[in-house]
Amino acid sequence: MNSKENFPPLDPEIDAIFRSLPDGSRWRGTVGAKFGEIDGRRARMLKESFSDDELRYGGRIDVEEILIPGPVGAPDIPTLVLRPAGVPGPHPCIYFLHGSGMVMPGNRTMLGMEHLSWVADLGAVFISIDYRVAPENPHPAPVEDGFAGLVWTAEHAKELGIDSSRLILAGTSGGGGVAAATGLLNRDRQGPTLSHQVLICPMLDDREITVSSKFEGIVWDRPSNLAGWTALLGNDCGGPNVSMYAAPARATDLSGLPSTYLDTGSAEVFRDEIIDYGARLAQAGVALELHVWSGAMHGSERMAPEAEVTKAAIAARISFLRRAMRPAPTRSRDV
Repeated sequence: MNSKENFPPLDPEIDAIFRSLPDGSRWRGTVGAKFGEIDGRRARMLKESFSDDELRYGGRIDVEEILIPGPVGAPDIPTLVLRPAGVPGPHPCIYFLHGSGMVMPGNRTMLGMEHLSWVADLGAVFISIDYRVAPENPHPAPVEDGFAGLVWTAEHAKELGIDSSRLILAGTSGGGGVAAATGLLNRDRQGPTLSHQVLICPMLDDREITVSSKFEGIVWDRPSNLAGWTALLGNDCGGPNVSMYAAPARATDLSGLPSTYLDTGSAEVFRDEIIDYGARLAQAGVALELHVWSGAMHGSERMAPEAEVTKAAIAARISFLRRAMRPAPTRSRDV
């Protein structure tokens, strides 16, 4: 399998798991390459999402579902709020945009035990919004929802038990792309002050111009990526008229963004665009932590949670968040 053209080398532990899976497995071949497959995949993701009881994490997390106002003229946004149980605030906040490939809805979509540990172990309030997705809601619906929810969260920080000085924007995969776009829109509209942004294997570029964008046969591969971007952008996909608020890799000015965490697997379709985005963030004066995990692929955390590289990736993210959540040091006055 690894000799196939455009199939990247995998970490040995991940490769062994990947090879052992039947051809019909969710992890084998192209996922969501055709619009006709979206409904079935959505149903499966909904079925696999955490229940309220699972979200409570053995009583360590308080769970609340609320509706918050969407952008002007748009529907309200179903929002999941997770808080450390029995621990008085204010707490740092992780405002989260779930993995979607631009087409999967649901504020519980792709949540895992790692996210629950951010609440139970790190003490964060976790806000996950059900932003609108394509193809029913193409650009700019996702990013406008992302921005509207972020503004609402900051405005209601006190009642949510949030320390507004520790507001972290985060997202994974398609949601990582929407999070990056939300960060740009927030900067340009002079929205709430963000302390950090955490972009986990974010989907940033629609143009298919890198080596890694042509990887095939992995979980989220070239056809899947094209399907997701086409759903969001229609005939503009890959063309000259795409906004940076849809595809953040299009941004030419990355200054003024908060301290950023970026990660990717070396076997990711998104690898090269993430590395480039990170380099340009650093060149623009943004504090950056960038990880490229050798042999990791999209979905490694779910497919191979016990692989050593997976554990290292999760540990690095938790370390960054722990540092990001520390209260700002109090400076003594000059004598």
